[in-house]
Amino acid sequence: MIVKTIEIKKPGGIENLSLTDIEQPQVVPGKVLVRWRATSLNFHDYLVASGLLPVANGRVPMSDGAGEVVAVGEGVTQWRPGDKVMSVFFPNWLDGRPSLEKMSAILGETVDGCASEYTCLPANALTAMPDHLEFTEAATLPCAALTAWRALVEEGGLKAGDTVLIEGTGGMSIAALQIAKASGAFVFATSSSDHKLEQLKALGADELINYREDPKWGKTVNRLSSGGVDHVLDVGGEATLSQSVAAARIDGNVSLIGVLGGFKARISLPTIFQKNLHITGIAVGSQKMQSDMVSAYNASGIKPVIDQSFGLSELGEAFQYQELGEHFGKIVVEI
Repeated sequence: MIVKTIEIKKPGGIENLSLTDIEQPQVVPGKVLVRWRATSLNFHDYLVASGLLPVANGRVPMSDGAGEVVAVGEGVTQWRPGDKVMSVFFPNWLDGRPSLEKMSAILGETVDGCASEYTCLPANALTAMPDHLEFTEAATLPCAALTAWRALVEEGGLKAGDTVLIEGTGGMSIAALQIAKASGAFVFATSSSDHKLEQLKALGADELINYREDPKWGKTVNRLSSGGVDHVLDVGGEATLSQSVAAARIDGNVSLIGVLGGFKARISLPTIFQKNLHITGIAVGSQKMQSDMVSAYNASGIKPVIDQSFGLSELGEAFQYQELGEHFGKIVVEI
C-alpha cells in the first residue's frame, strides 16, 4: 500500500519539504507499526525543517506524534492493535538519568520522525496517550509538556504552595502553567501582549507581567513573591536568563529550556553564588517520565491548548505560521 510521508531534502528549508509517496512499512520483530494521526510543532522541529540543524537527506521530521497501533511484531507484549499511543522524543532513554547513549536517537533528527502516515518503531519508543485526549491534543505532549513536567516535577520537586514563573505563551510554557496549577502552585506569567496575558489569566495564572512594559520584570517577580519564586522556566536564553536569575529565590530552581532570544547569555555569576541557585539544562525526558506524566494528566484532566491545525501537506505553511510568533499554545498537524 502506498502511504504519504514528509522528507527533508538537502539543503533544507521549509520551502523544500517534500510530500512523498512510499510503500507502507512492514512490522518486524520487536517493533510496532503505528498509524500516526497527528503531530505538533516544536522549535526543535523548526530547526530541523529549516536546515539550521542539519540532518540526513530524506529524513522524516517531527518528534511529536499521536496515533494508534496497527500491528505488533514478534516478541512485543506491551501493545495490541488499536492501542492509542504517543511517541517518545528520545526512543533509547527509557529510565534513569540522561546519558550520551540514551540520547543518541532523537525522533525527527537522528532517526525518522512522525510526519508520516505510518511508522515502524521499537515497542519501547512509545507510551500510552492520556485517556481523555484526542489525537491532536495528545500530539502536543511528548516534547513540550514532558519538558515542563521534568523541569517542575522530576527535577524541581514541585509541590502545592510553590511559586512558579513561566515566560511567554508557547506550548511548553502553557503546559507548565497547567501542570503547576493542577499541583496547587502559584503562577507568575509574562508576555509582551496584554491579550495573551488575559488568556493566561483565564487558564489560571495568578500574577501577570507585560515584559515589554516592565524591562526589569525579574526584579518585579522577586518583589511580588516576597523574595523570589521557587521555579523559573527560562525559554529565552540570551534575552531572558538574567531576569530569570533575578526572579528566583535563594536555593531556587532555574530550568534552562529554550533559546528563543539568543544562544548566548551574560549573567551575574556572584548572584548565582549568593542565591545558591540550582540551574539545570532540560532536554525533554525519558519514557518513564512520560508515562508518569500521562498518569498525572489522567488524574487531573488537563487539556492541552491548541492554537491552530494544519494538514500534512501544509506542514510548510504551519512552520511559516510558527515563524510569526503569534500563536498561543500548540500548532498541530493532522495526518
